[in-house]
Amino acid sequence: MARRFDSLPDLLNHGFDTVIDVRSPAEFAEDHLPGAINLPVLDNAQRAEVGTIYKQQSPFLARKLGAAMVFRSAAHHVETALRAHEGGWRPLVYCWRGGQRSGTFTWMLREIGWRAEVIEGGYRSYRRLVNATLYDVPLAHRLIALDGYTGTAKTDLLHRLRARGVQMLDLEGLAGHRGSLLGRMEVAQPSQKAFESALAEALSNLDPARPVVIEAESSKIGDRIIPPSLWAAMKDAPRLQLNAPITARTTYLVGAYDDILSDGARMMELLDLLRGFRGNAVVDGWFERIKAGDKPGLTRALMEQHYDPAYDKSRKAVSARVIDHVSLNTLDDAGLDRAAARIEGIVEDQPACKVS
Repeated sequence: MARRFDSLPDLLNHGFDTVIDVRSPAEFAEDHLPGAINLPVLDNAQRAEVGTIYKQQSPFLARKLGAAMVFRSAAHHVETALRAHEGGWRPLVYCWRGGQRSGTFTWMLREIGWRAEVIEGGYRSYRRLVNATLYDVPLAHRLIALDGYTGTAKTDLLHRLRARGVQMLDLEGLAGHRGSLLGRMEVAQPSQKAFESALAEALSNLDPARPVVIEAESSKIGDRIIPPSLWAAMKDAPRLQLNAPITARTTYLVGAYDDILSDGARMMELLDLLRGFRGNAVVDGWFERIKAGDKPGLTRALMEQHYDPAYDKSRKAVSARVIDHVSLNTLDDAGLDRAAARIEGIVEDQPACKVS
């Protein structure tokens, strides 16, 4: 039995007990429905083998071999991952396009007595709904962007705002990157498709009638590209300008970026890429501070000689409306809590959003 979903919220709020992705591990790793578990009926090598036979020998032979592989894998999953489920369990199953892999697996689950259904159109249907949300229609949400120099604790403030009940979207968290040359995290960034899935899910959980606070970003976060509908809304978003003294920003960044600041070899490798932009003398000066272990001196120099000038240049090209300024004299917990309270008040004073 195939279940059709006509909107992304309908699919994300499917109401089933478990979502099962029966595609290969490689397909699952690239992207999958939020919350899905991977019970592949063909592993990466088997999928490649069946595909080769289909193209080079015979579609019938490929289907026959594939069916044998699928049933063996399905039996294994029933005996292991699914053995604890009772008779009333309701799984929702999908493969690439709702075809043989998910259909065969769902048939077996239903024969056992479980109330299994398959997603009509499979993963491709899900991707069409994600694309419609992020590429095809204007974003329904009204955004307010936190703007300011590097080190004004924008990401930290977003999470403090969420704790106060303010709607926010942490793009850097979803992209797995801190949004600058030195922003790479220990875990690799998600694929572009997985990033878009996370974005679409996060947006679906936000009330379009209430403002959403985000961080002012460029069109890319690391290697991930912000999709067009969201990027258009971000460019039009009014700004809250954050201001903090460079001494406070230095102290904050030394703590926030201690991981990369402690890796001198990696720092020099990355900063060497800036010689064409900042010149040899400037970069050599950064290297001397790295060799001396002068984290505060390096951090301040990077802001004064690279990040702040780059910010000033980028803002000259942007005509976004600034609705208020928020000063942060300190960036410790008390100072950030005060700033979050002030931002909350500003956001609450904004006119109500119109939802069509």
